[in-house]
Amino acid sequence: MPVEGGSSASSASASRHPKQKRKAHSLSIRRTNSTEERPSGIQRGDMLEGQDSRLPHSVRNNLLDLFGQIEREFENLYIENLELRREIDSLNERLTGDGQTIDGGDPTKGALKTKASHSTSQLSQKLKTTYKASTSKIVSSFKTTAGSRALCQLLREYVGHRDGIWDLSVTHIQPVVLGTASADHSALLWSIETGKCLLRYAGHAGSVNSIKFHPTEQMALTASGDQTAHIWRYMVQLPAPQPPQDVSAPFDDDQDLSDREEGEVDGEGPCEVPTVRVATATLKSHQGVVIAADWLVGGRQVVTASWDRAANLYEVETSELVHSLTGHDQELTHCCTHPTQRLVVTSSRDTTFRLWDFRDPSIHSVNVFQGHTDTVTSAVFTVGDNVVSGSDDRTVKVWDLKNMRSPIATIRTDSAVNRLSVSANQRIIALPHDNRQVRLFDMSGVRLARLPRSNRMGHRRMVCCTAWNEENQSCNLFTCGFDRQAIGWNINIPALLQEK
Repeated sequence: MPVEGGSSASSASASRHPKQKRKAHSLSIRRTNSTEERPSGIQRGDMLEGQDSRLPHSVRNNLLDLFGQIEREFENLYIENLELRREIDSLNERLTGDGQTIDGGDPTKGALKTKASHSTSQLSQKLKTTYKASTSKIVSSFKTTAGSRALCQLLREYVGHRDGIWDLSVTHIQPVVLGTASADHSALLWSIETGKCLLRYAGHAGSVNSIKFHPTEQMALTASGDQTAHIWRYMVQLPAPQPPQDVSAPFDDDQDLSDREEGEVDGEGPCEVPTVRVATATLKSHQGVVIAADWLVGGRQVVTASWDRAANLYEVETSELVHSLTGHDQELTHCCTHPTQRLVVTSSRDTTFRLWDFRDPSIHSVNVFQGHTDTVTSAVFTVGDNVVSGSDDRTVKVWDLKNMRSPIATIRTDSAVNRLSVSANQRIIALPHDNRQVRLFDMSGVRLARLPRSNRMGHRRMVCCTAWNEENQSCNLFTCGFDRQAIGWNINIPALLQEK
């Protein structure tokens, strides 16, 4: 369970004062003598307020923020340039002084000149390289920000849990709803279009760690820290559609959402909605936290993964234990089933993931894969013959089921990877990170985009899980995290692939 420290309103207000001061300096491309040319007492932001503009206020503020970032980058370059020039001047003075103490006929004078020339050339080359790299970084950052917002648009935020959200999933049948599993001991079902909470499941006595929906019936499977997995039925009625959230509306930039008190929740909180408290079936053969669960193809059996280092296979109709899958050396972190075949993959803190084959009813085989150097946080099947694994070692690896001796692609990132997902139609990998980022890659390891994140949108804490929904010719990606909210994104797949 995430432990989050609160902050008082006074400290939050105090932390915003420096930000207000910086905002007054949001745009100035002319750095030299800019202070002297401006009348005293007039700030840069005040001068801009008097200028006529047909741009919407929110767009204009966004541009000011971007140009402010560019200004700061060039300011750093300017300071670094001055330091390099001082270093060059100091070297030239030292070399000139040494040259004066040597007789004109000394044969080492030529070597001294060569050394000075070589050193100056090296510094000059360093200066050019620094300018080039920094300028490229500015342009790349500018393109990424604008491109990500065009390719990935915020659809809706789903707020109502009172603790971090570990997992989320989308139903396979109508009505299409979003399910979230939280450390607040509940699972919630949401209307994707309106963001309204439709139903609450409160049958667990511990953190709800995962949620998966039956492939053909209105049933959900949840795994919990109370050492059980529950199967429960739901019935929901979708509300009338509402217009999507206007993320371009005017927004107070001075308010940093990360400073919000932990007790504050957007919206109406855990909703006054129908609540299911009794499970249809309870699966309780584990001796530790049940961290994940999934339906096998057809929905007649389920598999659970636990911190007791075992995965269990159950019959849904009778709740009887069919197989106990042992072999991992440490706690399991995730389990996933193949969409069309009786295959299961389990992940563990022992740095391995295992492939279990139940296609032959008389015998099941297992293969162990050691492709990571730290905890394997998740491994999932794709519609094709691939497995994608993510790890705390900051890598993601794509494997071919027909030849899993070595990965066919490796993605290296700057942060630990949590429960990833792969879109069924386009096979795009969505990576949730500890550092609050969500990145999209193709199966060959090429980066496609990064979901936009700022004070206005995106997660403010670790992103725990991603899930895709590709119904009705649209492609939506859902993410959840420790900030107690789930977020829906509309992904422009044609534009994304064209950018590639």
